[in-house]
Amino acid sequence: MSDVTRRALRLLSLLQSRSVWTGPELAEELGVTTRSVRRDIDRLRELGYPVLASNGHGGGYQLGAGKALPPLLLEGEEAVAVAVGLRLAAGSGIEGLDEQALRALTAIDRILPPTVRAEVSAISEVLAVLDSGPSGVTSPTLLTLARAAREGVEARIDYERRDGERMMRRVEPYRVLSVARRWYLFAWDRDREDWRTFRLDRMHEARATTFRFTRRTTPDVESYVRESLSVGAYATQAEVRVLRPLEEVSPHVPAMIGTLTADGPDACLLRIGAWDLRWVAAHLAYLDLPIEVVDPPELIAEIADIGAWASGGAQRAAGSEGA
Repeated sequence: MSDVTRRALRLLSLLQSRSVWTGPELAEELGVTTRSVRRDIDRLRELGYPVLASNGHGGGYQLGAGKALPPLLLEGEEAVAVAVGLRLAAGSGIEGLDEQALRALTAIDRILPPTVRAEVSAISEVLAVLDSGPSGVTSPTLLTLARAAREGVEARIDYERRDGERMMRRVEPYRVLSVARRWYLFAWDRDREDWRTFRLDRMHEARATTFRFTRRTTPDVESYVRESLSVGAYATQAEVRVLRPLEEVSPHVPAMIGTLTADGPDACLLRIGAWDLRWVAAHLAYLDLPIEVVDPPELIAEIADIGAWASGGAQRAAGSEGA
């Protein structure tokens, strides 16, 4: 590294450490003239760092806000704080924040010095977001798959299915998503030649390879994952037409319950999966919205049975009050 480059990095570190520096102060810290400081400031500006200058009492050089975030220089303890904060954010359950935090954590993790990475892991082991509950997912698994998806390399996962069978799967990772406080991998399964969704808490090991893959045209990832979790995972499936606008119904249908698509401005189609139709009927009763059964016809009888049970309970309650 040349003296000029080393000095520019040191200058950047100084500007990030304090709000305002005068030219003479920077020159003293760097051991150069104020003229050299001005040249180094110009170099930083050419690299995209918005270094502002002001005259008069209290004036000097300071980093300003630019249109894009330039690279940051972090000391060891600062890097630990940022990485730990990102790990907590990744498990916070805040919509959208978890995946953004994971992408940022993946970017910073690969350049952390070994000592800093070890400290981050040690601190993370004793921290948790209480509201989210234990996810059963280890940070190495999460980061390995996120990095493999970003770099476009195949991965090998030791995966345990719902029935307890374990097998090694060869996958092309595309996305790592958080749904209802669980983490999932959306990937192309090389052995089955199809898209698959895998739960990270069922992975005993995940290893990235050096084999690059040609990216395929993907379906709508979020819709596919939601469909596979809420409908495709069950043998019993049903579809109803909810006689309310999509935007009114969607807050009441979590991602793990079903999928919604608009059916005109005043209605939407709800696809839902379950172990049996009685559960589907009970959930529809809980929604308390007007519906039309599309499929299967047997769902109508299940809804009628629940209605008869509720009506009988109401009549018995009324009779006991009259007595």
